[in-house]
Amino acid sequence: MAQKHLVKLKSTASKHVIRTRRNKKTTLEKLKLKKFDPVVRKRVEFKEMKK
Repeated sequence: MAQKHLVKLKSTASKHVIRTRRNKKTTLEKLKLKKFDPVVRKRVEFKEMKK
């Protein structure tokens, strides 16, 4: 069974951080997702942070 780990995603427009799960065996590169940022009130790109 593949392990899913919690990762932090940081907004490129502000300091807002969200947490999500990522399967580290199937997804080898860092996550980049477009999500809603409540600080800026827009959809912006969130990038995975280092722990």
